[in-house]
Amino acid sequence: MLDAAIWSMIGEGALQTIYMTLVSTLIAYIIGVPVGILLVISAKDGIKPNRVLNRVLDVVVNVLRSVPFLVLLVLVMPLTRIITGTSIGTTAAIVPLTLGAAPFVARLIESSIKEVDAGVIEAAQSMGASPMQIVRKVMLPEAKPSLIVGVAIALTTILGYSTLAGFVGGGGLGDIAVRYGLHRYETDIMIVTVVLLVVIVQIMQYVGDKIAQKTDKRK
Repeated sequence: MLDAAIWSMIGEGALQTIYMTLVSTLIAYIIGVPVGILLVISAKDGIKPNRVLNRVLDVVVNVLRSVPFLVLLVLVMPLTRIITGTSIGTTAAIVPLTLGAAPFVARLIESSIKEVDAGVIEAAQSMGASPMQIVRKVMLPEAKPSLIVGVAIALTTILGYSTLAGFVGGGGLGDIAVRYGLHRYETDIMIVTVVLLVVIVQIMQYVGDKIAQKTDKRK
């Protein structure tokens, strides 16, 4: 049976996991949204084609997405130390989590905006709307349901990344699962952490889907 101290540790680990996930997602979106928009508008068939910019962004995003997150955790340790003063702990884990998630978010944004009906964009262009106006008043509002679903997907993906941070002392439920479930063979603690992670993922996905449904004007 798990005692009060273990439950307290698991509760703290759950809060750390949620903290890492939410903060990393927020920063990843601050970086990824502009990149995703630029990928769309600078494409050959975009509203402001720019072959060089599009190619550079495409390569950078693809390269960062192709690096396994566990490898990225180790590679960016020097940068993590510079930014946070340490390479271990919950706050330190936010750096690699953000770097790993930002290119993923950029692709989510790009995919969502590409779903917008081209006729709507052409109509805005024919009315003399500037590229910025088209992005702000046409692309983003029309893509809102898909963008919200993308946030839910990003949250659950980054939550999965956060569990890997446990292998380098990143804290959270992943760290507890590694220390107790893997190293000490305490299966009961491992099961509880896994169940909690599943519950958190389901809640995030459910909330995201519900919000997306309510904002979808097509239904």
